[in-house]
Amino acid sequence: MFDLLDKIPKIPVSEWVDAFIDWLKVVLAAPFQFLREDFKTFLQDTVTDNLVKIPPEIIILIVVVAAFFLSGKRFGLPAFSLVGLVFVYNQGLWVELMQTLVLVVTASMISVLIGLPIGIMMSKSNKLEKTITPILDLMQTMPSFVYLIPAVAFFSIGIVPGIFATLIFATPPTVRFTNLAIRQVSDELIEAAEAFGSTPFQKLFKLELPMAKRTIMAGINQTVMLSLSMVVIASMIGTPGLGKEVQEALSRNLAGPGFVSGFCIVILAIIFDRFTQSLNKQEGSY
Repeated sequence: MFDLLDKIPKIPVSEWVDAFIDWLKVVLAAPFQFLREDFKTFLQDTVTDNLVKIPPEIIILIVVVAAFFLSGKRFGLPAFSLVGLVFVYNQGLWVELMQTLVLVVTASMISVLIGLPIGIMMSKSNKLEKTITPILDLMQTMPSFVYLIPAVAFFSIGIVPGIFATLIFATPPTVRFTNLAIRQVSDELIEAAEAFGSTPFQKLFKLELPMAKRTIMAGINQTVMLSLSMVVIASMIGTPGLGKEVQEALSRNLAGPGFVSGFCIVILAIIFDRFTQSLNKQEGSY
């Protein structure tokens, strides 16, 4: 039996993948060059550097005030944000925090911009849903380290491949939750809208998206959390930030610095999570 299996020639999957990546690098050379050089320069030399130049006291004050109003004028989240951010600065990791912030916000925004339209299109077509669902399954079950391979192949090392790998890993929740939320809108309400002569555009933006808003926001929250979870993995391809500090501490067997950097990531994750949850409650309080 095993002799029979050995007679089957090896399928050259790895050669096919290499050929496909080489073909993409030739066909998309111009946009890849733009992302690898210009976009990287914009993120690192413009956005991050300007964020670092802002006095930390001002950024902390803005976050605390925003937390106060988003949490319904309660003091728990503002107090945590104040203590957490002061702790990060006290540990000498403020610049790394800003670098991580740029990575997470950029990857999350691009994920939402891509994920929302795809989720809306999936909710309108059963065929499209059946086609895209296995792709989303693959994106979520593939080990996240694998995404670093095409990221490095296309964009070398740095923040751009980190965003690319994070984008693939974090986009599925926004797509799934948007599709699910719109499909759960009451059929009676949709029929009533159609009876009053609403166009598909009016039905989508005046009925379905407002009704689905809370579930969609829950999907965006998951996207942000997954983006943060990629911070350490993305540091393996030279992405700057708190993840790089964790990775360096791990490689040198330095438990203390590794714990502090990891704890700072947790602080940032809690602030992001509470902000998006508070925003969801406010958006859904109509």
